[in-house]
Amino acid sequence: MTVELNHTIVPTRDPQTSARFLAGILGLSVDPPLAHFTPVTLANQVSLDYDRMDDFEPHHYAFLLSDQEFDAALARLRRGGITHYGDPACQESGQVYHGKRTAGRRGTYFRDPDGHLMEILTPGGTGSSGR
Repeated sequence: MTVELNHTIVPTRDPQTSARFLAGILGLSVDPPLAHFTPVTLANQVSLDYDRMDDFEPHHYAFLLSDQEFDAALARLRRGGITHYGDPACQESGQVYHGKRTAGRRGTYFRDPDGHLMEILTPGGTGSSGR
């Protein structure tokens, strides 16, 4: 059997709000509740299961999008007035990074309502790995 990631739990103060936020940016739907989780399922069937928690450290989640999906998500960020950054330290406001090791790769970072660092990126060229 090939090992695959099935799901991960995303801690949040308001599962519905956070799940709707991410789904809206990515052009996805929020799935029906599963037990007390609010899931968002990605194209590869991995789900992000939003769970209510009062205290947690922010995490980083990265999403690989096609060029067209990236452009649409970036447009939704801009239309929503959501600040995005060209670096994970969130210093390069309004920027999109371009891959140094992967030709054609683009990406940007943004914070969700709970402070999680979200990243959207394109695959870029073939045969290379890394940003």
